[in-house]
Amino acid sequence: MPKIKSLCNACKESFSVDGPISEEALQRVLTVLDKIRPSDVGLEQEAYVARNWNNPGHVTNGRREPNGTNQDMPPIKYLHIHECETFSMGIFCMPPSSIIPLHDHPGMTVLSKLLYGKLHVESYDWIDVNDQTEQLKARPAKLFKDFEMSRPQTTVLFPDRGGNIHTFTAITPCAVFDVLCPPYLPGVGRDCSYFKKSSLNESPAPNSSEVVWLDELGFSVTRGSYKGPIIR
Repeated sequence: MPKIKSLCNACKESFSVDGPISEEALQRVLTVLDKIRPSDVGLEQEAYVARNWNNPGHVTNGRREPNGTNQDMPPIKYLHIHECETFSMGIFCMPPSSIIPLHDHPGMTVLSKLLYGKLHVESYDWIDVNDQTEQLKARPAKLFKDFEMSRPQTTVLFPDRGGNIHTFTAITPCAVFDVLCPPYLPGVGRDCSYFKKSSLNESPAPNSSEVVWLDELGFSVTRGSYKGPIIR
C-alpha cells in the first residue's frame, strides 16, 4: 500500500471534526507521517534539486512579489492531496527566500513535516487579554518558537497552544507537508487569516520583548499539480 494511503487511513481512524480522538491516536498519525518521503508524493526530482542547491547570492532589485517570493523566483505552490470533513492534507512547495506570512489555524490541530530543504519557522500563540483589544485592529501574541528546520522533522500545533500562528521562510528550496484536523472551513470560525507585525506596542498586552501585535494581511498561494498517488 502506498505510504500516502496508509497516512490517509490513519487520519480517518484517528481524527474527528473536534480534533484528534486521543493523544494515542495523534501519535499513530505522527508515526506514519514520519515515514513519508519526497518520493512518496511525487517530489523526488524537487528534493534532488534542493539537496544540490547553491545560493546564487543574487536578488533582483531586492524586491519581493506579493506572495512572498523574489521576483525572479517561481511562486509558492500548494499541492492539494485530500480533504474530507475531519482532515485535509497538502504540500507547500517553496522556492528559496520565499515567505508564507504569519497565519492562524483557529480550532485546529496541525501537523507540519519538512520533506526536504531548509526552513526558518517563527510561531506565536494569542494572548488572552481584556475586551479593550476589540477596539483595536491589532491583536497581541507571544513568541512560542523561533528556529530553523534543516532535516525531515515534524512539528505539531494545537488550537490554543504550540504556536498556532506561524510563518515559514524558505532558506533553500523546500516542501512542507501539512495535515490539518479539522480542515479550514469558512463560516464556522475556521477561516485562514494572515498577519503582519504591527508597530503597536502598548497595553493591554504584557510588556515583553517576546510579545508582538499582529495586523491582518492579504495573501494568496498558487495551486500546483500533485503528482503522487491519488487518494479516493
